[in-house]
Amino acid sequence: MLIKSSRDGFIHPASSEITPRALYRERRDILKLMASGAAGTVLASWASREAFAQQAQRPGKGAALAGSKSGVPGAVTMEKVTEYKDATTYNNFYEFGTDKADPAKNAHTLKPTPWVVEVEGLVKKPTKFALEDLLKLGAQEERIYRLRCVEGWSMVIPWVGYSMSKLIEKVEPLGNAKFVEFISQADPKTMPFVGSSVLDWPYVEGLRMDEAMHPLALLSFGMYGEVLPNQNGAPVRLVVPWKYGFKSGKSLVRIRFTDREPKTAWNKAAANEYGFYSNVNPNVDHPRWSQATERRIGEDGLFAKKRKTLMFNGYEPQVGQLYAGMDLKKNF
Repeated sequence: MLIKSSRDGFIHPASSEITPRALYRERRDILKLMASGAAGTVLASWASREAFAQQAQRPGKGAALAGSKSGVPGAVTMEKVTEYKDATTYNNFYEFGTDKADPAKNAHTLKPTPWVVEVEGLVKKPTKFALEDLLKLGAQEERIYRLRCVEGWSMVIPWVGYSMSKLIEKVEPLGNAKFVEFISQADPKTMPFVGSSVLDWPYVEGLRMDEAMHPLALLSFGMYGEVLPNQNGAPVRLVVPWKYGFKSGKSLVRIRFTDREPKTAWNKAAANEYGFYSNVNPNVDHPRWSQATERRIGEDGLFAKKRKTLMFNGYEPQVGQLYAGMDLKKNF
C-alpha cells in the first residue's frame, strides 16, 4: 500500500510496509491479524529476519577501530548494550531496501573505500577529505548512545568516532552559516534502491549550527570496536542521539554549510509527519502512531510491555537548553 503526502503529492510507503505490524503493534492488533488470516505472513517475515540475524558477522571479524572512553557528559549510558547481531540486521537504510532486513542482505555492494567527503558552502576552508584524513581530525572515542527510531523501536549501541564540532572547527564556518546539511551517497550501481519512488535522492539531512556543534553530535566511523558495517552507514555517518534515528545520515559524501534551513529527505516526502527538528518527544505523536512508548530491539519479546519514551531520548539534561523558549509541538 502507498500513501500520498498531503503536501506535495509525494508517494511514500505505508508504515506497515516500512515496519511489519508485528514489530510495533500491541498484542490485540496481532490477534486481529490472526482472526483475519494475515498473521502467517507477518510471523513468517519475523522468523526470516530472526534466522538471518543468527548469521550476522560477530565483532572481531571486521577491521578494528577502538576508541578511548569519552569524557563528554552524557556520552555513555549504563543501559544494556544491544546485541551486535540485532544492531546489524535490523536497520533503516532505504538505499538498500525498505524492509528492516534488506540492508544487511543487500549492502555488500557498497564500496566504502576509497571514500571522499567534500565540505563546502559557507566556510573559509572548503576541503575534500579522504577517509584517512577525516579519521585524523579527532581522537576516536567510544560512546554508548541510545538510538530511538520514529517507528517506535530503540537500541543501545557503542559507537566509535568524535564530536562533529572537530570537523566544523577545522573548516571554519563563516558568520552567516546557520545550518549544516548532510548528503549521503546515492549511487544506483552500488545501492539498488536509489532511484525508487520512496524518497527524493540523494538522502539529505540537516542540523542547526548549534546542534551540530553540540559535543554529543557524533561523526561516527565504527561501532562495537570495529569499522562500521555497510548496512550501518559505512564508512562514515552522523549520530545525533537526542533525535529520531533518521536524522543521523549514513554513508556521507558531502557536508554543506548554509544560511538557510535545508530541505531534508523525509520532510520533503511528508512534511506533516517529519519535521525539521525531529527531536524525540513522547508528547508529539506521529500522525499514524503514538510516540509515548518504544520497543527495545533484542531485549523485549514480541508481546512484551513497551518502555516509556524519554524526552530528547533521555538526553534532556545535555541538550534541553538548545530549545529553550521553542514550541516543541509546532517545531516537531
